[in-house]
Order: sequence, then structure tokens, then C-alpha cells
Amino acid sequence: MAKLQVAIDLLTTEEALALAAKVAPYVDIIELGTPLIKNAGSGVITAMKAAHPDKLVFADLKTADAGELEADIAFKAGADLVTVMSTVGNATIAGAVKAAKAHGKGVVVDTIGNPDRVKRAQEVTALGVDFVELHAGLDEQWTEGYSIQVLIDEAARVGVPVSVAGGVNINNVAAVIKAGTQVAVAGAAIYGAEDPAAAAKALREAIDAA
Repeated sequence: MAKLQVAIDLLTTEEALALAAKVAPYVDIIELGTPLIKNAGSGVITAMKAAHPDKLVFADLKTADAGELEADIAFKAGADLVTVMSTVGNATIAGAVKAAKAHGKGVVVDTIGNPDRVKRAQEVTALGVDFVELHAGLDEQWTEGYSIQVLIDEAARVGVPVSVAGGVNINNVAAVIKAGTQVAVAGAAIYGAEDPAAAAKALREAIDAA
């Protein structure tokens, strides 16, 4: 069954823990956003895993170099999954995978900024990553004419395990899942909602129904 990942793009450990407490019953993966980790440090990973040991804690490091070292730091802090950028050399991804195997954890490759997300997703899957994130970042989402449909179309033809991140909400999540996506990543649709718990619950139900 497809998983729901909440992307917590807040800036403090306290805010992240408060949001996670509200939505934890409905999500499978708790993602600690890159700005959050940069601002709060690896301690936020430890705090989140301690608060929610039954959830997968996803440290969105967006590693671009020193793959084994950065992944090792996050895994030791309590992360279950870390991200490495798809645009880096294979050696960086392989290094992170090596650390993941040592800890019994996983690596996700983030395709943000990659001109050919599908091709790169297929290439890096052979390196032993858990799945690939077809990702349109905030800057791309704010570009005139952007539509999440491009990610949905890519998910339908990629042929490898993927997540989709880039504007997932209650109106499109069913289409995201029907395209074959393993993980739907929702950020603003949850943390920006008036009632984050209700928003997460609605997404969970829509995913299960799809």
C-alpha cells in the first residue's frame, strides 16, 4: 500500500514536534526538511525519532558530496532515510548507500533540478537506493505554468520505485497514487492547513481509496 509522507518545512524542533504530534496517526514517514535540519541541527532528527519511534524519520539532507559521511551522521542521529541529490556523481550516492547498509537504513535520491528525472531515476536505482523522489522544488512550483501533472506522467512511465513531491494535495493525490507512486509527499497541504490533522487524515483516506 502506498505511503503518506509529511514534509515538515518549519524551522524549529519545537514546531516540528508539535506538527508531527498532530499528524502522526495518519502518516507513515515524517520528513525533516532541509531548512529545518540546517537551522536546528541533527538534534531534531534524534528528537523526532524519540517522539515517534514507530514512524520512518526522513532526513532531507540533499547531500551533494561526502555521501557516506553525511549519511552516517544522520543515521547515528536516528534517521531511517536520507536524501542524496540525483545530479551528483554515482560515487556520492554509493557512499550513502554504503552507510545505509551499515546501519540497516535507506537512501532516497532526490531529482530536484535534474533535467531528465526519469532517466536519472532509472540509473540510480541500480545503485541500491530505496526509492527515487520525483521532485519539483518550491522554486519550480512557483514558476508560471507549473503543473504537478508532469510528475504524475513521469511516475507512470519511470518503471522504478518512486515518491512524488511538488504540490501534492487532496485534489491530485489519487492521480499521484494511480500513476504507480509508492510514496506521496505532502508539505504545505498539511502544515499550511488550518487543521493539519484533518488534512493529513483526508490525504490518508484518499490514498487508501485510490
